[in-house]
Amino acid sequence: MTFDLIIALATACVAFVLSKRSVAHFPLWRAVVTPLASIIGSGFLLLGPILNIGYGGYAPLIMIALCFVAFLFGGVIRFNMAAGEQAIQNGDYGALAIRIETLSSWALAFAYIISVSYYLNLLGAFALSLTPFNSDLDAKLLTTGVFFIIVFVGWSRGFKSLEKMEYVSVSLKLAIIAGLLIGLMAHFGHRAIDDALIFNPPKLGGWSALTLAFGLLITVQGFETSRYLGSEYDAQTRIKSMRLAQWLSAAIYLVYILLISYVFRPDQMSSSETGIINMMQIVAPILPFLLVAAALASQFSAAVADTSGSGGLFAQLSRNRITERQAYLLLAVIGVALTWSANIYAIVNYASRGFAIYYGLQAALGAVIAARQNTGWQRVGFYGLLATMGVVIALFGQPVE
Repeated sequence: MTFDLIIALATACVAFVLSKRSVAHFPLWRAVVTPLASIIGSGFLLLGPILNIGYGGYAPLIMIALCFVAFLFGGVIRFNMAAGEQAIQNGDYGALAIRIETLSSWALAFAYIISVSYYLNLLGAFALSLTPFNSDLDAKLLTTGVFFIIVFVGWSRGFKSLEKMEYVSVSLKLAIIAGLLIGLMAHFGHRAIDDALIFNPPKLGGWSALTLAFGLLITVQGFETSRYLGSEYDAQTRIKSMRLAQWLSAAIYLVYILLISYVFRPDQMSSSETGIINMMQIVAPILPFLLVAAALASQFSAAVADTSGSGGLFAQLSRNRITERQAYLLLAVIGVALTWSANIYAIVNYASRGFAIYYGLQAALGAVIAARQNTGWQRVGFYGLLATMGVVIALFGQPVE
């Protein structure tokens, strides 16, 4: 009971600090919040059990590799931002750069559609996880209902009325993550003092271990949102915010995976999408309720943000031949179809592949820009290799089984 109170107080303190006007309106922090929340949103709910079950005691190394790959792709996107988005559209780097940029925007629009399905399926699973209606059928019905609600709001009123939710949900999620890490630190310390830490053997090896990691790219995705905040921040602020968000998220993820990787036996872990709830019940009874609250707030706001982003991209790229309203409807149709035809891990894999295509195209764009700027063959070749990596991830990424 005392431990639950400490976690609750820590969560409340972080939430209070983040809600202070001086913090909430600090320009760089506001710019960091969007990509940071996107990166550590849903991945935080899934990665612990998946990495522990698949990679055992080597899970932290896989987490380092995922963050490293994300940082490489983030680097090339920052390079493209520094080159100037308007300059790319104006043809300063040639017609090929314009074509690649257009293709990558289409890829991102479709990746957003899949990611919304991922967010809402996770929301459905977590929303019912502590209720008597905790079944796949009920979760899918709830997810379908939320899809219709989002489309109705977007079609009738637009999403401006929901934008204020974003910072509140982000602050809540970050506060709960802080409380979760404090709980895990205490649990880890207690196990270490009792000499009861566990090194679980990996279940996967070789090619299957590599392709599963490919399929988890979506869990460290989200940094690219900094690129699309141009109406609010200048390029240098967005570049700085993306880099800072990636460093902060990598630190949070690594601490989390380190703390969770050596304290649970295999029989205490589940590969279910809500497996983290049962694991956290062992740490402290309050944590499952906090995780459900974080899931509901973060997944809904992330789904709204990506729905809005996808609609805007479709309208822009089609020159309004596809309106935002029509795009919302298309998103819902595809999302509901995915909900009823695939499980959450298959959707995670599809989303990872979609974003890998986008990142690969951005790397190809970086190679073209670097060649036009005469920055040296090393940079051109490196970005070409990153583009190839994006293709490999998209082709061979596998879902959790």
